Amino acid sequence: MCWGSSEKSALQALKASDWQIEAAFDVFYSQPQPKSNDPYSDMILAEGVSVLCSDLQFNLVRISDDSIDSIGKLQEKLAFIRSELKDEQKFYEIYNFAFGWAKEKGQKSLALDTAIGMWQLLFAEREWPLVNHWCDFLQDRHNKTISKDTWAQLLEFARTVNPVLSNYDAEGAWPYLIDEFVEYLYDKSVVDK
Repeated sequence: MCWGSSEKSALQALKASDWQIEAAFDVFYSQPQPKSNDPYSDMILAEGVSVLCSDLQFNLVRISDDSIDSIGKLQEKLAFIRSELKDEQKFYEIYNFAFGWAKEKGQKSLALDTAIGMWQLLFAEREWPLVNHWCDFLQDRHNKTISKDTWAQLLEFARTVNPVLSNYDAEGAWPYLIDEFVEYLYDKSVVDK
């Protein structure tokens, strides 16, 4: 989004695009933008990039080396960094970090809309086939904040239980919310019992 845009506008664009970043850009830029006399008002300048990277806790030095001297090379480097999310340990670290990063300061839980957006972004790279069903379930049946325990247990569920639930143990130590999710999948005929 435009560095000078409000967080509210950015969130509205993300929600309108079902938390898909590329689509959010389209939504955002299809809306009329206020005119400015400053021709650089919609640019992210060096200071803005620095603040953005700092907020994301992204090490810009990692991608800013002498070999990156064009947009194409930067795109290649970013693609490489994105591919690192396929590494199980790195994804685990990023996933666990995301909870603390995304929750409101001073809160112990994550707002449901924020959690859903984060899951859709994170699992887009991991391609967990049940993520949209999980998000629908939460909106239909839960509609509350997400605890750190639920956040952590969902990753374990996604990592260990296959999408058709053939290895799901109903007597296992899953939190009640995940057990309810499994029943929801059966009720909706997403998977067979």
